[in-house]
Order: sequence, then structure tokens, then C-alpha cells
Amino acid sequence: MATLNITPAAAEQIQRVLDERGQGLGLRVSVKPSGCSGYSYVLDFADEARDDDVRFEDHGASVYVAPDAVEMLDGSEVDYVNEGLNRFFRFNNPNVKDQCGCGESFTV
Repeated sequence: MATLNITPAAAEQIQRVLDERGQGLGLRVSVKPSGCSGYSYVLDFADEARDDDVRFEDHGASVYVAPDAVEMLDGSEVDYVNEGLNRFFRFNNPNVKDQCGCGESFTV
């Protein structure tokens, strides 16, 4: 069975954004072919659960993963970080073999 961990910081941010929007079930994550290394993460809101979604829940927040991305994300951690003026979701993915210099795309 696949695993995906959500840090407390990521869970708090997911809930904050959903509260501001006034709707939604959680964060939706998929991957798409992109960039110089192969794939990039695609983030969106999950306003409804799809029949084929794989749902992960931790610290009161849910992340819905597209079925074709589950294997690539298995064992990952979703974190929310503040680096200087930048705030973003970071994926600590043990399946990544290489990533481009800018960090926008990765290879599994």
C-alpha cells in the first residue's frame, strides 16, 4: 500500500487555503510530463473526490493523488516551507533519481 506523509505545516496551509476559499476537500496532486528532467508536480484543489483518487490524510488535512502518480509519489512527504520571501509546498520524494537545476522537474 502506498504512503504519503503530510507535515503539520503542510496540513495547516491546506486547511488555511480551504478555509479562505470557503470550499474544498483538500489538495489534489498529480504529475505531468514537463521540463528538462521528465515530470513536474501539478497542484490543485480537490473540490470533490474522484472515483479513482487515492486519498491520504494526516494532521486533519487530505491530499488526493491521481492514480497514475501514486507510484511516483509513494513514500513522499508533503511539506510547506518558508524560504526568505518564498512560501511553497515541497515534496520530499525518495523516488526522485534526478532533478533539473531549477527544481521544477524531476526524473523517477
